Amino acid sequence: MKALTKLPADAGICLKPEHFDDIPSKVDGHLWFEVHAENYLMQGGPRLEKLQDIAQRFPLSIHGVGASLGGPKPVNSEHLKRLASLVNSVPSAAFSEHIAWSGTDSNYMANLMPTPITSESLVRTASNIEQLQDAIQRPILIENPANYLTFKTDMSESEFMMSLVSKTGCGILLDVNNLFISANNTGIDPVKYIRDLDRTVIGEIHVAGHSVDPIEKDLLIDSHDSEVASGVWALLNDALSHIGSCPVLIERDANLPSFEVLLAERNIARNLILQNNKVAGYE
Repeated sequence: MKALTKLPADAGICLKPEHFDDIPSKVDGHLWFEVHAENYLMQGGPRLEKLQDIAQRFPLSIHGVGASLGGPKPVNSEHLKRLASLVNSVPSAAFSEHIAWSGTDSNYMANLMPTPITSESLVRTASNIEQLQDAIQRPILIENPANYLTFKTDMSESEFMMSLVSKTGCGILLDVNNLFISANNTGIDPVKYIRDLDRTVIGEIHVAGHSVDPIEKDLLIDSHDSEVASGVWALLNDALSHIGSCPVLIERDANLPSFEVLLAERNIARNLILQNNKVAGYE
C-alpha cells in the first residue's frame, strides 16, 4: 500500500464546485484541496472532468462521509466499488473517512451517528476499515467525531482511535473543531486527547466553524457554516506544537463565502504551521 498521505505540510481549502473557476493562478505556499467523495461518484460528466483537471494542478484529498465505518454491518459493496472508481480516475494524495455510522441495510441517514467506543465495536470497525483500504488499495485516515452526548465506553476515544491504527495500518485525521466541540459538550480534555495520539500517524488536520444549538444553548454543533472560532485556532496551535508540520484544511460546507475569504482563513492556518515550524527549528 501507499504512504498515509502525500499532501504538502501546508494549509488547504475544502473545494466546492461554486469555486472551481475562482482558483487563482498563484498563491503563497503549496495550496491543496479536499472534496467530499460522495459528490463525485458519477460516471463522467463536467463536474468530474473539472475535478480531474484541478487534481492535475493541485494536490487533492478525497474525504468520504458515507462508508459508515462504525456501523453494525460491513461497508456496502456497491459503495466500495464506486469509491474505488473515483480514486482510480482522480489523482489524489490522501483519502479519509469518518469513524461514524450512517446507515444499515438499505436505510441511510443524512447524519454521522456516533460509533460505540467498545471492544465489540472496535473489531467491527477495524474490519470495515480494512474493507475500504482493500477496495481502494491504500491506507486511509480516520476522523474523530464531534460528540454531543456522553455514552458508556470500554476505553477512551483516543485509545479507540489508536487501536484502530494498530489493527489496520490506517492513519488519523485529527479534526480539531470536532475535538473542541466534544470538549465543550462532554467535558473531555482536548489537550490530553491530542497528546494521547501518536503524532507520527496524524496525516491531516481539519478546522471549521461551529454554531450554538438554538434550544440547548450550552451545546455546540458541528455546522461548518461560519468562520473558524478563536478557541479552535488556539487548539490548532496547541495541536501543531505537539504534532509538528502537518497539512491543515479549512472546512466550509454552508453559508459559503467567496473564495478570497476562504483563502484568507487558509492563510491564518498556514501562518500557524510556519510559526510552529520555526519554534521547532525546521526553518
